[in-house]
Amino acid sequence: MIGFGQAGGKVVDKFLEYDKRTGSEIVRAAAAVNTAKADLMGLEHIAEDQRVLIGQSRVKGHGVGADNELGAEIAEEDIDEVQGAIDSIPVHEVDAFLVVSGLGGGTGSGGAPVLAKHLKRIYTEPVYGLGILPGSDEGGIYTLNAARSFQTFVREVDNLMVFDNDAWRKTGESVQGGYEEINEEIVRRFGILFGAGEVQQGQEVAESVVDSSEIINTLSGGGVSTVGYAEEEVEERTSGGLLSRLRNDDDGDELDSAHTTNRITSLVRKAALGRLTLPCEIEGAERALLVLAGPPEYLNRKGIERGRKWLEEQTGSMEVRGGDYPYRGAGFVATVILLAGVTNVPRIKELQQVAIEAQDNLDEIREESDENLDELVSDDSDELESLF
Repeated sequence: MIGFGQAGGKVVDKFLEYDKRTGSEIVRAAAAVNTAKADLMGLEHIAEDQRVLIGQSRVKGHGVGADNELGAEIAEEDIDEVQGAIDSIPVHEVDAFLVVSGLGGGTGSGGAPVLAKHLKRIYTEPVYGLGILPGSDEGGIYTLNAARSFQTFVREVDNLMVFDNDAWRKTGESVQGGYEEINEEIVRRFGILFGAGEVQQGQEVAESVVDSSEIINTLSGGGVSTVGYAEEEVEERTSGGLLSRLRNDDDGDELDSAHTTNRITSLVRKAALGRLTLPCEIEGAERALLVLAGPPEYLNRKGIERGRKWLEEQTGSMEVRGGDYPYRGAGFVATVILLAGVTNVPRIKELQQVAIEAQDNLDEIREESDENLDELVSDDSDELESLF
């Protein structure tokens, strides 16, 4: 995982924290790239020798001030420094690269597509992007940056997973508090998705295994992806309790199995029809992957099968994969749904429309500004001679 820019670095840092907390070992290696020294110093879990400061000769460690053209130029110029950090990564152990970036700022918005293009030229592993869209209240320049970055980034990666801040910011929430919570949401969803293929020593083996090849096949074919999530708290069973006695009773087991199946299908619906990382119509999604995580006794094949069939009907896709991810000590059953190749996304169309207007306004403002300056200094300046 490579976090490019401030938002990207923070999200990757959060993934490492999630890894340590859950022992899921999703991240084989992590790096952060930035033009602002302070942002790199604020990270807690990414190793210091994996934090790369670029653009020092041009911006002196102070960032690019939301100028994503400058961000892209600096990334091109200093790509060897970024490659230096990647060279120390054991790439033979890696299933894929994930470049994480906010799309509204300058450094990540400009630099992430440059890095993705570079990685795809050198490595055979897939290169994915995780792009975070700015909220619509963050201003025209950020919207314009995001629209331009989005359409560049999506062409340079094998798949672009998108998280839309607009759909997740709560009203009245402080910006800082809002981002903390948003990063938590990103990591929870993608953590379970990416963790599904990783089987640790002594861990329960899934009934219907989802491994990294299934995630890769779902993401192949490019385009844009979104992730749905739903969870429900459950009590983990201990042997010898009332529940286990009920379970050994034949009728109890039947009831249990029916209840488990119903819970799973209901969670699948909630995940698909609830708040997606990028809100869209799920009909027409080209491929989908359903992952069910939780204590093994709450997972069953019938529920997953039924959920998968329902998802096939809803999306109209023939390619819907599904499986479980036994997760002891979770205290909840969760469903993660990856929808790949989505096309009916009103937010992206709106983003591009607003960006076109913002671009026209900027051009007008610049012209007006030149005219105003001419007016300001030209009235009596004919009487004065210029210095040179």
